[in-house]
Amino acid sequence: MSSRRDFLKGMGALAAAGALGGLPGRSMASEYYRIPLKKPLKVGFVYVDPIGDIGWTYQHELGRKYMDKMLAGKVVSNYVADVAEAKSEPVIRRLAQTGHQLIFTTSFGYMDPTLKVAKEFPHVIFEQATGFKTAPNMGNYNGRFYEAQYLTGLVAGAMTKTDKIGFILPFPIPEVYRVVDAFTIGLHETNPKATVKTVWVNTWYDPSKEREAALTLAASGCDVIATHTDSPAPMQVAESKGIYAFCQDSDQKQYGPHAQLTGVVDDWAPYYYETARKVLEGKWKSGSVWGGLKSGMVQLAPLNPAIPKPVADLVYKRKKAIEDGSFAIFKGPLYDQKGTLKVPAGKTLTDNDLLGLQWFVKGVEGQSS
Repeated sequence: MSSRRDFLKGMGALAAAGALGGLPGRSMASEYYRIPLKKPLKVGFVYVDPIGDIGWTYQHELGRKYMDKMLAGKVVSNYVADVAEAKSEPVIRRLAQTGHQLIFTTSFGYMDPTLKVAKEFPHVIFEQATGFKTAPNMGNYNGRFYEAQYLTGLVAGAMTKTDKIGFILPFPIPEVYRVVDAFTIGLHETNPKATVKTVWVNTWYDPSKEREAALTLAASGCDVIATHTDSPAPMQVAESKGIYAFCQDSDQKQYGPHAQLTGVVDDWAPYYYETARKVLEGKWKSGSVWGGLKSGMVQLAPLNPAIPKPVADLVYKRKKAIEDGSFAIFKGPLYDQKGTLKVPAGKTLTDNDLLGLQWFVKGVEGQSS
């Protein structure tokens, strides 16, 4: 997946040039971008995994169905699933060629192919998930997944007995560094002695690789498993081993009724509905959206009753503080794995810093790429 690794170089250059200043929160173009509409509006989705992954793609599919329900008679949508990022360009182009006037591409590796096709089809509007590039007819959207991961770290620190937490990782991109670092910051707030052991699987979705990674971590003494991949395989391993785990993207309690402590849940439904509605009303603008706990784009799964009340109270307190802006997760002093001071006391990483983050905080074991 060279496109993901090339991202590190490109993102660093953009951050240095100040080109990312508008991405956080909601930054939109000043003018509406209107296209000659054919009704009903035909909307296409491109998914990187099967819709049954019970993770990333599953949540996007729920969002598509919600959009269809809310705009019944005004939109008609369909999807192409399990599309490899390296092979996505012809799929995106085919959707544009077949009358789709709003196209959502839902993986980071779709960014450059989406941009290329967008330039070829100015009368089609494109929305690309987790990327950072825009065009007059192309916007992007992402979730602040790290906010919920910080909260899960608080829980992990309180629930581990071995002080060893396992984390299964897909690719070395800033999104992944953000969630691991936020998790570890939360972990050390409730358990300064705990460490995070990482395993890179170099895929977003591969149940067999994810299962193998979870088994390896469990065998090494990890009694809590976190992941930033897409299948419920790690949750199933945790349930079978009698240890704990956190869901990722979707609530996976059905796969680990005892194992699941809580976790990250994405909700794309309101965004898909609002975006399609704006296109229909001629009020769509190109821009970048980065939603989190406050907007509801990122949510926290229900807490396991096994979590002690003082810990649950702390989680809810911190969640409220993140939402109202009174608490900053990435506040110094913060040190990297080698003990180098990266964020001095009194300083806080900015959104631009987070968008280019490429290092692990102290307490994370394993190579950073």
